[in-house]
Amino acid sequence: MGTLSASAVLLTGCSSGIGYAAAQGLRERGYRVLATARRHEDVQALAGEGFEALQLDLASSASIDAAVGEALARTGGELYALFNNAGYGQPGAVEDLSRDALREQFETNLFGLHELTCRVLPVMRRCGRGRIVHNSSLLGYVALRYRGAYNASKFALEGLTDTLRLELAGSGIHVALIEPGPIESRFRQNALQAFLRHNTVSGSIHASAYSAMIARLVKIGPAVPFTLPAGSIMKPLLHALESPRPRARYRLTVPAHAFWVLKHLLPTAVLDRVLAGVSSKENRPPKGI
Repeated sequence: MGTLSASAVLLTGCSSGIGYAAAQGLRERGYRVLATARRHEDVQALAGEGFEALQLDLASSASIDAAVGEALARTGGELYALFNNAGYGQPGAVEDLSRDALREQFETNLFGLHELTCRVLPVMRRCGRGRIVHNSSLLGYVALRYRGAYNASKFALEGLTDTLRLELAGSGIHVALIEPGPIESRFRQNALQAFLRHNTVSGSIHASAYSAMIARLVKIGPAVPFTLPAGSIMKPLLHALESPRPRARYRLTVPAHAFWVLKHLLPTAVLDRVLAGVSSKENRPPKGI
């Protein structure tokens, strides 16, 4: 890895899934990994595995300030890269989404991510180099039913990131998006908690679909075909961090590649029918409902 060895990388959402796999993979690669998590017990678990672990809740400006301050104190004010991975999905039909639910989704998936990025950019500018990698989703460029809040946050992230990339051209700081499809993680469990926090099945015109959705979210094992292990993030992440010409976007999993092609080939009405078919299969009511 040459001169990048021991370069400091700050990662968010390292308690499980992609973030945890990235923290492990980057440490093995020789990077100095600053692994963060929202919950104290997850921070303690990471520290117990030998990681430099910090508590960071993207929904809190105070938490962001404290984590960045501690990270820079440990590294002597230097930071090579930021991997923004933390986030969650808020399920529910658009007409059932409260303002609070939508705001909460954006606080973590966009506003906190943006604030953290802006806090580290001056550090990278002083160093004359840097890498910012945002973990987006295939749902950042196509939409599925009952994922309106998550879709909106990722569509917004893609636009904000494209703009930042243009504004940083020539600065030595590169910006990239990773757009995964289904990856093994605790995403479904966290999505179920978010749904139950903000939605009720009874009284909604979408009650039948919600019952099917809950059954899918509690299912053990891969929920959809083509699900990849969390460690598959390492190939695109390393290219984004180490290539002299990193790509603007890295699509990961067969569905991510397929839907990108379909989005650019099919008329909107035809693509809508394809996406509706995917949602119908996902949200088919359980027998007896």
